[in-house]
Amino acid sequence: MRKATTRKKSAATAATGTSAAKKTTAKKTAAATAVKKTTAKKTAAAKTTGETAPAKTAPAKTAPAKTAPAETAPAKKTAPAKKTAAAKKAPSKAPAKAAPAPALKDESRTAMVRRARRMNRELAEVYPYAHPELDFRNSFELLCATVLSAQTTDLRVNQTTPALFAAYPTPEDMAAADPERLEELIRPTGFFRAKAKSLLGLSTALRDRFDGEVPGRLEDLVTLPGVGRKTANVVLGNAFGVPGITVDTHFGRLVRRFRWTGQQDPEKVEAEIAEIFPKSEWTMLSHRVVFHGRRVCHSRKPACGACPIAHDCPSYGEGELDPEKAKKLLKYEMGGQPGQRLRPPADYPGQPAPPLAGR
Repeated sequence: MRKATTRKKSAATAATGTSAAKKTTAKKTAAATAVKKTTAKKTAAAKTTGETAPAKTAPAKTAPAKTAPAETAPAKKTAPAKKTAAAKKAPSKAPAKAAPAPALKDESRTAMVRRARRMNRELAEVYPYAHPELDFRNSFELLCATVLSAQTTDLRVNQTTPALFAAYPTPEDMAAADPERLEELIRPTGFFRAKAKSLLGLSTALRDRFDGEVPGRLEDLVTLPGVGRKTANVVLGNAFGVPGITVDTHFGRLVRRFRWTGQQDPEKVEAEIAEIFPKSEWTMLSHRVVFHGRRVCHSRKPACGACPIAHDCPSYGEGELDPEKAKKLLKYEMGGQPGQRLRPPADYPGQPAPPLAGR
């Protein structure tokens, strides 16, 4: 009985031991599994950290790029400052140029013609003494003086021609002139070689084809060397009384500024202006517009503040608007200065021009 009991106890103990052993093994296995899971988590975390690390370090690598703009920042700040300065200056000029435009945006042809003729009448009141500003005593002298006036002032021509016409008073005399002596006489006018060639050519043509007389027809005048429509119209209008429009630099500039025409070619300008004004006005219109361009409506800085026709001018504001400053821009008799002619007409209100020094 005792042995059987002992065996049962031993079996029970063995079973208990086995169960305990199994439980211990299970616990160890669970612990090992937990460790593995923990290790896996740490590894995953480490991998995640490793993968995201470049993202954290990337900004450090691109930091110089952030620094670079800082070096160029002054340039960016300076540029807007310049633009701002330009923008501050622009408004003072822009409104002045743009102001008249709305009033003429829808100007009809009829309205423009009426305005142009009104401006001509006003110019006639301002310059009742308008005249050709070249000194001459006959058609031949006027023809020669006009040819010489290219690329120079009428004043310089007037200071040069007394000696020229004293030496060669007629086409026959000039046609027989020594080229070198002729060039020396007209040297002050510039481009003297080309001009001497023209004078010799037109004088020879007058002698040989027109019996030494200047023709009174445009068709004949333009066949002479150095003579174009502008020169022909000057001679016809002032030596023969034949109406003509003289499109020189001043005339073309002003009629575009007045918006009487938008043409650039002199012949097209002449044609369009001829349609606006009656033929009887052509010659004097030319003088008035040229007078105004030389005295008030200058190319670079018009004296808008002292302009007598500013109220009708669509370009009012392009020049000096202050009346006192504008008065200082006036030239010739309007500015209290000598004119261009050494022998001006009797009704000219200004002073004669001085002769060329040394002549």
